[in-house]
Amino acid sequence: MRPCRLLSTLRIGTKGVLQAKNTQIPPWKTMTRRKSNKGYLGKRQRTSNPNKDGGTSEGILLEDVRKLLAAHCASKPSVQDVIGENVPDTAALTYTPPERFTEIQVKISRLSAAGDGLGISSTANHVYVVPFTLPGDTVKAKVINYFAQDQYTLADFVKVVEPAPKRDDSLIRCPYFSRCSGCQFQMLRYEDQLSHKRTVIESAYRNFSTLTPDVVPLVGETVGSPLQYGYRTKLTPHFDGPPGSLSRKAGLNGARRKEFDQVPPIGFNLKGTRRIIDIEDCPLGTELVRSGLARERDRVTKDIATFRKGATLLLRESTSRKPNRQTLPASTKSSSEQITETVKANTGGYLIEKDLPIKAKMDTGSASNRSPLYVEEKTCITDANAICTEFIDDFEFTNPAGAFFQNNNSILPKFTAYIRNHIRPSGPEASTKSIKYLIDAYCGSGLFTVTLSSLFSSSLGIDIASASIASAKENAVRNKVSNASFMTADASALFKEVNFSPEETVVVIDPPRKGCDDAFLRQLLHFGPRRVIYVSCNVHTQARDVGVLVEGLGRWRYEIESLRGFDFFPQTAHVEGVAMLNRSSRISSPP
Repeated sequence: MRPCRLLSTLRIGTKGVLQAKNTQIPPWKTMTRRKSNKGYLGKRQRTSNPNKDGGTSEGILLEDVRKLLAAHCASKPSVQDVIGENVPDTAALTYTPPERFTEIQVKISRLSAAGDGLGISSTANHVYVVPFTLPGDTVKAKVINYFAQDQYTLADFVKVVEPAPKRDDSLIRCPYFSRCSGCQFQMLRYEDQLSHKRTVIESAYRNFSTLTPDVVPLVGETVGSPLQYGYRTKLTPHFDGPPGSLSRKAGLNGARRKEFDQVPPIGFNLKGTRRIIDIEDCPLGTELVRSGLARERDRVTKDIATFRKGATLLLRESTSRKPNRQTLPASTKSSSEQITETVKANTGGYLIEKDLPIKAKMDTGSASNRSPLYVEEKTCITDANAICTEFIDDFEFTNPAGAFFQNNNSILPKFTAYIRNHIRPSGPEASTKSIKYLIDAYCGSGLFTVTLSSLFSSSLGIDIASASIASAKENAVRNKVSNASFMTADASALFKEVNFSPEETVVVIDPPRKGCDDAFLRQLLHFGPRRVIYVSCNVHTQARDVGVLVEGLGRWRYEIESLRGFDFFPQTAHVEGVAMLNRSSRISSPP
């Protein structure tokens, strides 16, 4: 059976890869183009070879669409098989999409990496992309944008016609779900969310690493978050300027800005648009952050006349620990300190209930005599320059409230413990020369440098941002870490300053979503540390970069020991990936 034709300008080549046909410009050459949309123009999209640029959402979606179309074509005979060798397959070329904004019925086949449902058209080799849906759903959707060359249409979710077996709408806790762009999976059981995120990592390595299956290990089960709601310690709702606001250029030329004549929507983007919808509450936020959101909304409403443009609000939870006074006689406590103890079942600790729950750590005495050593008091910070404090087990971290720090504190102890337990090699590798040195590339405020430092003789944290290095140095002092040093440097040039023996060094990589650049990967392969731990918030760019490390483009190549995901953001499609790699062999120099 021959594969059916997918695109007029593309054909299925060897190894199932779509290749260009009758074109002078390779389709993987990065370009910006405005796609035709049945007489109107779709949004401008950046297109490129997904194996080269796995960080773009369009490239990842296009790969998901191609895989679904290939599977669909393989499951049915082509026109040539049925009629004859010389008859062209024109289904893709003659397909006429529904009019924009008309409603259609779609049966969803699978989920994309972004958590959107993908359904095949009943009349052609064409995919509809519908958010807030699950495989097995039959839904009504509204056509928005049609991309003929790539054979998919973006559609808005309207309603469920026939639910999938795994859909359970009783699980939904947010009245804005199916409109707000923040969550994708509130209607899906948490165990199924974790399973899906495991398949996302598998697909990322299959589609973007260029590696053969035999060198990619089985992906471990996704590590779940202890909290599936109420976990976000940071929210950043926003609002736009007054309708018809002046451009920045016009404002600089002295033109008068328009004023607000009413309170604008304050919240997050409507799915698939840049339009903000008004959101009064977000159940993903911690209780304190949600209270802070209500207060900030009231403040903006009261002071809206003082705003001349849109703004982004900051709500960041900060924690302080104070010695416990619970054992003091009641007569020595103020009335506000007459607090109630309840057992927190999932940690074995106490909740100290004042206005909001405050966690406490217990001493190591017998169960009947244990008492909390300290209580945690939490505040909500709204100033981006104010100092925020986070605790991960007994480690304390401070940084500006507007700076980056993982905002699901409930999973961080699990996450850092996993890295700590696997930072050294296992099996036969463990019996060779011990690893003494740690390099923490993209170190930020020192999360890994500080939490892992006790395992090494010396640790080095590197970041391009001087403000992050300042926070990292302060956090090292705060946690009494004396064997760590930090420097400001571009990650692509960091190994010029390293004097550690590669044979005794492990490198932890935690880059931004775009992944590592070529210069950094070349340096890393030239340096050849004994072990590499790659942490990423984008498993697609991680897969791309790990593929480079395994193939080897410098002195060394690596092998993947393990792959596993961590669910930092329940109810969403995001998954954090952790890849453990060992140096495997030296590459011979060319003659």
